[in-house]
Amino acid sequence: MFHQRLGCSSISFRHQDLATALHTMRGLGFEEIDLGALPGVCDHVPYVLDAEAVEAVAAVVKTSGMRVRSVNGDVGDLNATLDAGAQEAREGHLEMLLTLAAKTGARALVLPCGAIDHEPLRSLDEDLDLVAAQLFSADGRAAEFGVELWTESLHYYRLCWNTERAQLLADRLAGSDVGIVMDFSHIVASGGDPVDFVDRFAGRIKHVHLRDAVAATVHEPGNINLSIGNGEADFAAGLAALRSVGYTGHFSLELETRDVTHDERPAAAAKAASYISDLI
Repeated sequence: MFHQRLGCSSISFRHQDLATALHTMRGLGFEEIDLGALPGVCDHVPYVLDAEAVEAVAAVVKTSGMRVRSVNGDVGDLNATLDAGAQEAREGHLEMLLTLAAKTGARALVLPCGAIDHEPLRSLDEDLDLVAAQLFSADGRAAEFGVELWTESLHYYRLCWNTERAQLLADRLAGSDVGIVMDFSHIVASGGDPVDFVDRFAGRIKHVHLRDAVAATVHEPGNINLSIGNGEADFAAGLAALRSVGYTGHFSLELETRDVTHDERPAAAAKAASYISDLI
């Protein structure tokens, strides 16, 4: 039996359709999931998300009997300036994601920290201001659905790709209810330290993603797609730091790994869950 605060992201089994992935996770002993709704990463939730699609996905989740901790979604580049039509489309997509979160009983919707590019579209300050404004707005909408709004504030491939930029975004979100998702792999790949991340954002971390990574070097980019134990992340130290600051949230294995075959994924997930359960 895995720790009751440890779940598994459906992204871990993105090669399977949603019903099969849920069955796989349930069979391994997981009771809680994060629902992947990231275009190009996980197709468990259609990116063209209308009311019919929301009902269909919610029905599959309900049938599985799994609890949903969060919906991990994307409504486009939050640092992009949109015209009226594009902004309306974004707001419509956000509403559908929030509807899905509410219908599946998810605690929160998770949105990213900007475009998949380290370079800002204007200046860094202007882009961060816009990302924060979009998250503020989304948080207001989320409250109408009884759902929290969290952001993965450090994502190795996005605008806020390292601890410094995550800090700049967090500073702009001060005073809001927007929570922070901590991802070990993105922190490590960017050259950061999970313990430092906990120290900086302790009271604002609402959820933790678990996957291994190696840091970037002069010659190679960081690698975030490693199974737990195959990289450089110090999970024992990071989880101890979370305990020391009184973290009571949940954890999710987001095993978007490329060092195991699809057939090996269930066993790898179970092994990781047992290891992390002991550390929690």
